[in-house]
Amino acid sequence: MSHRQITIAIDAMGGEGSPLKCLKGAEIFSNNHQGVMLQFFGDQDLIKQTIKNHKLNITNYKIVKCFDNVTDDDNANTILRSRKNSSISRGLTFIKDNPNSGFISAGNTAALMILSRLILGMIEGVNRPAICSTIPNEKSYSLMMDLGANVHVSADNLLQFALMGNAFFSIIDPKRNPKIGLINIGTENNKGLEFLQDAHDLISSTFLKNNFIGFIEPNKITHGYCDIILSDGYTGNIILKTAEGLSDFITSNLKNVFTKSLANKIAYKMIEKDLIVFKNQIDPAEYNGATFLGVNGISVKSHGNANPYAFSCAINKCYDFVLNDLNKKIIENFKNYK
Repeated sequence: MSHRQITIAIDAMGGEGSPLKCLKGAEIFSNNHQGVMLQFFGDQDLIKQTIKNHKLNITNYKIVKCFDNVTDDDNANTILRSRKNSSISRGLTFIKDNPNSGFISAGNTAALMILSRLILGMIEGVNRPAICSTIPNEKSYSLMMDLGANVHVSADNLLQFALMGNAFFSIIDPKRNPKIGLINIGTENNKGLEFLQDAHDLISSTFLKNNFIGFIEPNKITHGYCDIILSDGYTGNIILKTAEGLSDFITSNLKNVFTKSLANKIAYKMIEKDLIVFKNQIDPAEYNGATFLGVNGISVKSHGNANPYAFSCAINKCYDFVLNDLNKKIIENFKNYK
């Protein structure tokens, strides 16, 4: 049990249904972590009124008034020139100046990435940040990165992702010795683009070589053979969104099947417990909260349309990374590599 005072800075204005969605998510988190300080950034009057109107029971919080907000339509120039007093900018500046804190937003992903890199800076030895998150598989879950921060990557970038992913895994599942794989169109060493083959050779030459299983095809991701799955951001983002769409398709169609007739409803009752377990296993809400690995601070991105429960899951991830000194472990891995 840590005796540190941990603060989670929350962009209360980002994403659909905010600030209510963010505040309800914070309430869920707060009920289980009453010693954690929550600091909301955004429209102070609106946040106060929302808490009052919905009788939210959030313990131990503060509100920081911000006069601006990043929208989903803002481009890079607007973000950098005109959004210095936004909830994202102010929140990131807060965690830069305050140890034992992390930041979470459900807002504009590009803005959060740009401002995280600009305000927090990069961990020494990391050239590019990577967006990573957990995804379900047959055994439990895997960590996948990059999920959209970098359309193009080099072999060096993928090696850095492997080092950061290994540190990340030591926090979320310290008992597991994670297997690392590279997404490719085949498992043979001569398959795929040159940068993938170079990355294969680089990772194989480091202290991670005993954990590295080589190339993995996308259709094997859910089999649980691999714990840390590496790719460029373009490929990773397509895989993630395809998986989310497939999850929605499966759950909605199962509902239609089991409500078609009385016999189907009876069949549902007979296997209801198993279906609930399956639904929870593939529910994107359980895995909400993508982390920007490589920036010099804890910056977490919630899905923009996450519900309050999903947002609370993302806050919990942010808290765990601060509590367990994620970036310290990343720095240690880079020292071991050098």
